[in-house]
Amino acid sequence: MKRLLMSLAASALAIAAAAPARADLKPGAKAPDFKADAYLAGKPFTYRLSDALKKGPVVLYFFPSAHTKGCNLEAHLFSQAADQFKAQGASIIGVTAGKTAELADFSKETEHCGGKFPVAADPGAKIAKQYDTRLKLANITVPADLSGRTSYVIAPDGKVLLAYDDLKPDEHVAKTLEAVKAYKAKK
Repeated sequence: MKRLLMSLAASALAIAAAAPARADLKPGAKAPDFKADAYLAGKPFTYRLSDALKKGPVVLYFFPSAHTKGCNLEAHLFSQAADQFKAQGASIIGVTAGKTAELADFSKETEHCGGKFPVAADPGAKIAKQYDTRLKLANITVPADLSGRTSYVIAPDGKVLLAYDDLKPDEHVAKTLEAVKAYKAKK
């Protein structure tokens, strides 16, 4: 019995050690402004957060790398929900430091963004550092310039409404859409 308990405790510690670190930018904090090279439906442009916030809330989601299983799924899920966000007056921007040379294609491919929202390049994870969302896994070596999988909802005044951090891509759309709807209901 003692061995079983020690084994369970060791397993729990191993799982906790492999869990991603939580983002430090909390609701109520001021979101750092940034500008970045971005693509929408394969076309390049310069994205500036402050410009997007003038039009309404922004869903800013960081993802580790284009053309990877979890990131493909997350982009596809945001693409499917893009009209729901738009109906709430919100826009979406995906940001990554991984495979930035592939973002033009990633932004237009129907199995990913499908031209529904832009994705921006973050070479060296500079924007991710500002948002404290660099990929950090305990006991696992990862490239220093990758962002984690963190989604923020930012109000037009620049305040963070939601910070959701989970390496699993499944719930990011639901959590951010819920936060956008709650924000709109208060207005």
